[in-house]
Amino acid sequence: MTVKRKPPKTASLEFETLLHRAGLRHVVGIDEAGRGAWAGPVYAGAVCLPPPTPQLAETLAGVRDSKQMTARQRERLAIIIKEQAVCWGVGYAAADEIDALGINPATRLAMERALHMMATAQPGFEPEFLLLDSLPWNLPHERYQSIIHGDRRSLSIAAASVLAKVTRDETLVEMDAEFPGYGFAIHKGYGTAAHQIALKSLGVSPIHRRVYAPIRRLLDGLE
Repeated sequence: MTVKRKPPKTASLEFETLLHRAGLRHVVGIDEAGRGAWAGPVYAGAVCLPPPTPQLAETLAGVRDSKQMTARQRERLAIIIKEQAVCWGVGYAAADEIDALGINPATRLAMERALHMMATAQPGFEPEFLLLDSLPWNLPHERYQSIIHGDRRSLSIAAASVLAKVTRDETLVEMDAEFPGYGFAIHKGYGTAAHQIALKSLGVSPIHRRVYAPIRRLLDGLE
């Protein structure tokens, strides 16, 4: 007896299809990775997919909220996303920028840099509409929609979340070599128990976000 495999969960093209029917071609999904981490940059991905078709959904099968995917799945699908995209970009804001601006403005800065990378990679490319995950980011663009759980509901946003997450993870692996002992390659800067133990042993590194309460308490000698 042959057991049929369930198709992998994939974010929908519902929003993209509606916008495409309205005559919009350059619909860009944007999402971030690393807002809640204690260390390292926050990253943003921006992806413009081709016109929505069943074939596109099949090619990008499995692309969904990057947090619901394994590292291997993200890495494999990131390659396919870049191959299929009309245009894509990734931007970041460093820990010192997060400290100076706050996490929300720094995340917007990362998104603006991702959009700038798109324009640089493909001169003349202009987003006609932005699809954003959850929060009203107030990007300098007139036409956008903020979607609750957008990385689960829009394939463009999900694709952006994958590129942001994969690129950020690669960066934290590099930072692990530069700042050994903290375990950045494993926990990617998030507040795990191992990360907390390393912080108490090694102190705060240059890539930790000093405005975040757990780091600030350490600097103030409260822990």
